[in-house]
Amino acid sequence: MKRTKHLRVYVDTSVFGGVFDPEFASASKRFFDTIGKGIFDPVISVIVAEEIKGAPSRVQTLYRRVAETAEIWQIDEATLDLRDAYLEAGIVTEQWAADALHVAIATVSACEMIVSWNFKHIVNFRRIPLYNKVNKKTGCGEIGIFTPQEVIEDEGETL
Repeated sequence: MKRTKHLRVYVDTSVFGGVFDPEFASASKRFFDTIGKGIFDPVISVIVAEEIKGAPSRVQTLYRRVAETAEIWQIDEATLDLRDAYLEAGIVTEQWAADALHVAIATVSACEMIVSWNFKHIVNFRRIPLYNKVNKKTGCGEIGIFTPQEVIEDEGETL
């Protein structure tokens, strides 16, 4: 079956840095190649832009290249409300509110998934169902939460 619709994918800050981390480089590069092929429609946010400011120049250069074709989501009241609901549910503490904000942005912006290397607060088997429980309770849709490794296609494979 050939995919006809591009998937909206929120790309968090960790994926940009992952391109230059030996442990995550291969999958991260292949993920960005997939974006380049038009399989995913990337969504990033002003919080990613802010977090990238402190990154090495090569990460900033990659970010600027992706940002040229990405949708950049602004933080709005609905996003902050959902982030606050995650915090109130105890999914993460206030110290990690930025991580909850990434998930909230991905959800509110109607992305099918968020892609991240943040195993502690985002791509975490204990937290994913909790994020989606809050999403359901607040009337939002579920959000898929994956690593780049999980969403890249195998060589020669197409959906």
